[in-house]
Amino acid sequence: MTKPSPFLEPGLRTSANSLAIVGLSRDSYQPITLEQSSGAVDGYAEGATLNTRFGSFPHSTLINVPWGSQVRASVVDTGSRGRKRRREDVESESTPMPSQDEGDDKPGQQALAKAVTASSGFIYLLRPSPELWTSGLPHRTQVVYTPDYSYVLQRIRARPGTRIIEAGAGSGSFTHASARAVYDGYPRGAADKKGKVFSFEYHEPRFQKMKEEITNHGLDDIVHITHRDVYQDGFLMDGKSPQATAIFLDLPAPWEALHHLSRRKTLKGGKPDDSDSNWESPLDPKQSVHICTFSPCIEQVTRTATELRTLGWTDIDMVEISHKRLSVLRERVGIKYASDRGVNATPADVNEAVKKLKSDLKRTHEFHKGQQAGNTSESSDTKMDVDDGSSKPDKNGREPDSEPADEPSFMQGRLIHRTENDLKTHTSYLMFAVLPREWDDEAEAAALAKWPCGNENKTIGNLDKQARKQEKREMLASKKSKKKQKVDDTPAPAST
Repeated sequence: MTKPSPFLEPGLRTSANSLAIVGLSRDSYQPITLEQSSGAVDGYAEGATLNTRFGSFPHSTLINVPWGSQVRASVVDTGSRGRKRRREDVESESTPMPSQDEGDDKPGQQALAKAVTASSGFIYLLRPSPELWTSGLPHRTQVVYTPDYSYVLQRIRARPGTRIIEAGAGSGSFTHASARAVYDGYPRGAADKKGKVFSFEYHEPRFQKMKEEITNHGLDDIVHITHRDVYQDGFLMDGKSPQATAIFLDLPAPWEALHHLSRRKTLKGGKPDDSDSNWESPLDPKQSVHICTFSPCIEQVTRTATELRTLGWTDIDMVEISHKRLSVLRERVGIKYASDRGVNATPADVNEAVKKLKSDLKRTHEFHKGQQAGNTSESSDTKMDVDDGSSKPDKNGREPDSEPADEPSFMQGRLIHRTENDLKTHTSYLMFAVLPREWDDEAEAAALAKWPCGNENKTIGNLDKQARKQEKREMLASKKSKKKQKVDDTPAPAST
């Protein structure tokens, strides 16, 4: 068994050679693999270093740290990297660069320097989860985002122990989410049937990259990824059925693969094919199977629905996910808040604009009046219609207003809400359907033995009228017999 996956059993602290998610901002995450350096690496005396816009972070400061910790940036000397030097300085060999492949005993290897904390800059170290991995994974195809795959996993009844078929692994977003959903422990042998994800990818470079990620993330025992064209070759694993009860198809033409997902061998179009008696279904014959297909246009949905009906799938419906976030805040608008930060300093209404204009005219008049201090009189036609001057601005330059002085700032202003940027989703249609379990004479006999029909002791569920009448007569006869027995057992009154 491989070492526990950081997605399933992350532990309490970060460790070397394991995955961690770096939180840069609210919606910016970066996955990294922590490296334990023994010397200078790539020009950094502090060893392997993560460089972000918030500073440099040597991996030595990120290892053995509790998940969720805030880590301060370090002062890192990049040497010749990043420094602007003259061409002759760059071409000279006076500043040799140490090699990452050189050992400690070689003269070119520098000793590992201790990281010095910088004055500013920090990041958060977050434990890996499918949600964070989806936000920061390297995109190779369109990604199935959290609002979509969370709903899909709920509709296809994914739970610990479920065996899921996924076709179209792509960038691995749904693969990691489904692995966590079905995880109920690591299997201890080939016969131990634990929850598992059977993933199929047709594009070989994406398959190789996906296989490498699954191994690095410790999911080899949970996820079995295969390079295959499922349109032609189906979903069997080495000729054996995966016994799947949940299916997710993220394919350009899902209807081309549906004939492999049936109870009996069929051709494209739903026609039965009995030529191969050894054909085996990839589905669990003892349970109902739930499927979801992921299609970007309605024409694909129409063709998929037609094929599903032909093959006997039921409860077919389509869903489109539209997820938004609302930002609720108080908007403070007005000239009286001119000294406050983050306030819309424009007149809130006409009255405030007129009041501001009168105040400006009054100050102008007083200025000119001071300039003409030698004049003892002033003609009445030069006086301006201004405020009486009874109200004065406060020390912050605000004009008096009608709001109570003791009202807290967070209660001032009108309450508004704005729609934030849409959450990342894959604009597609989700189609769901259910394929009932196999039913034959043996299953019918087993059901009748467990839930007998027509042989009930009570009238509930009994469809035979004669049986109900007979049961009623027996009940009345029993009541009469008990009543008569009670009368017979009553002692006679004593004689006087």
